[in-house]
Amino acid sequence: FLLGGSFYALFYMPYSEEIYQLKEEISGLKHRIALAKIKAKNLARFRAEYARVEKQFDEALKILPDKREIPSLLKSITQLGINSKLQFTLFTPGKEAPQDFYVKIPVSIEVGGTYRDVALFFDKVRQMSRIVNIINISMRPKTPLSTDLVTKCTAITYRFKTEAEQKEEKEKKK
Repeated sequence: FLLGGSFYALFYMPYSEEIYQLKEEISGLKHRIALAKIKAKNLARFRAEYARVEKQFDEALKILPDKREIPSLLKSITQLGINSKLQFTLFTPGKEAPQDFYVKIPVSIEVGGTYRDVALFFDKVRQMSRIVNIINISMRPKTPLSTDLVTKCTAITYRFKTEAEQKEEKEKKK
């Protein structure tokens, strides 16, 4: 009995608390490993979802360009008019109109050409990958009984607001 009591007091008691703590630590580590395995299983799905969302964002940027792409977009509209045999007499970008997450950019256009050329130009603008709306169209003959027309319209294109613009707008609302 004395031998058993001394073993219990000298060897088992000091190490029993340590054994208990190590068992608790092992249990916690097993739980963390189980959570990590679950996250690892979902990682491939999350990466695929991220790739899909990034692709959608890239497609949205094609439709709504950012600020640095607007000059090239306006040049391409001008080039479409030239390719449609139109003579530009006015091409004036207007004042930008901020909306929720995008900005409207109106451009006043006045061109000369036949009805067919103007229709061809509008069709080419319609086929662009960017969003461009043509509004307020007015046509009149260049001279009485002429087949050449003077066409005035407004082309409205759009762009994403920059992060700085969005922050500035939030600060103004406060």
